[in-house]
Order: sequence, then structure tokens, then C-alpha cells
Amino acid sequence: MTNISRQRTDDIPLDDHSSIVYCKDFLSPDHAAELLSFCLNELPWIQSTIKMFGKPVTIPRLNAWFGSEPYSYSGTRFTALPLPKPLEALKLSVEKIANESFNSVLANKYRDGHDCMGWHSDDERSLGEKPQIASVSLGADRRFLLRKKNDHADKRELLLAHGSLLLMCGECQTQWQHSLPRMRRVQDSRINLTFRFSTPKPGSLTNISRRVKQN
Repeated sequence: MTNISRQRTDDIPLDDHSSIVYCKDFLSPDHAAELLSFCLNELPWIQSTIKMFGKPVTIPRLNAWFGSEPYSYSGTRFTALPLPKPLEALKLSVEKIANESFNSVLANKYRDGHDCMGWHSDDERSLGEKPQIASVSLGADRRFLLRKKNDHADKRELLLAHGSLLLMCGECQTQWQHSLPRMRRVQDSRINLTFRFSTPKPGSLTNISRRVKQN
């Protein structure tokens, strides 16, 4: 496994068509602390149940979905909530770095090191063919793993720091999986805000075409 946090923390290639961009100091310490406090205390956290192998399973983290349309994942439908002003301002900053437009945010709260996220890709049909995902981390530092879908021995790892931004670009969602493993010694919470463009269903009043921002 390659520890990519020791490499340059800018554009990190995974293969010929996939890469990640890691901005460790994306947010100032004061802004990161302010956003962390807001997310911990103001967001309407719930603990969802998903279906795995046909059985309901309570996921080991809390979540909230913000956008114009509901979001479906593993048999669970997340109600869409309006984007709070602090997250709207953060979205604009993320869009400038990513050179992408986003219209929704999936927020995850990992209460301590026992909460985790298993191997998966953000490849739901509503996200399009090659989704570009931007992820802001707040709170406790946590390990982030990637592995090639057709070769699980091909792995990468980095530590996502408080106030950092991770961009998953190109064919990252179609060719790679990622996870956030348990770190049982971690006692503090971590907030993860993943910005994406979710395409509304045909006929929706909010059905708009995806656009890439021009420099």
C-alpha cells in the first residue's frame, strides 16, 4: 500500500484516467473550527438504515442530505433539506478549486473511531457517468483508503486532516473504491461534507443541465 500523504499533496495520479487532489490546508484554522462547531451543533443528524444482502442494517455513522432532490442509496431514500448558509458559502469555495458545479451535499458524522465507512464508490446513476466528488474534512484526522476495483491489492492511503479538501477526479468512481476504516483509539468526532452534482429525475422542476465552470 502506498502512503500518498508523503508525496506532493496536490494532483496525485491513481492510474491513466483517475486522480485525486488533496489540499491539506484548504480552510484556515479559524474557519475550520467555526464550521466544525456549526455542523456538530446545528445540522439535523439522523442514523439511517440501508439494505445489505436483503436485510436492514443500521449504518455506523450519522448523516444528513442537502440539495434540491431526494437521494437514494442501498435501498434507503434520504430526504432533501435546504442547504444552510455556511455550507452554501463553503460550496462556492469548493467549486472554485474543483472547477466544477455542485448542487448537493452528503454530510456524515463519525462520532468517534468506532464509526466507519465500508468499501464503496459514489457511482449512483443520479450522479452521472463520471462523478466528480469533493470532500471536506472537519474534526479528528482519519485514514482514507482507496483500492482498484479490478485489483484489490492495488491500494492507496492518506490521512485526511481537519480543514482539508479531497477531490476525486476523472474515472475515480468507476475504477476505484474508497473507505474510512475504524480507528478505535480516536475519541473525537469527524465531519465529512461531500459535494456532488446530483441529476434530478426527468420532469422535475429542478432538472437542469450539468455545467463545468470556465476559468
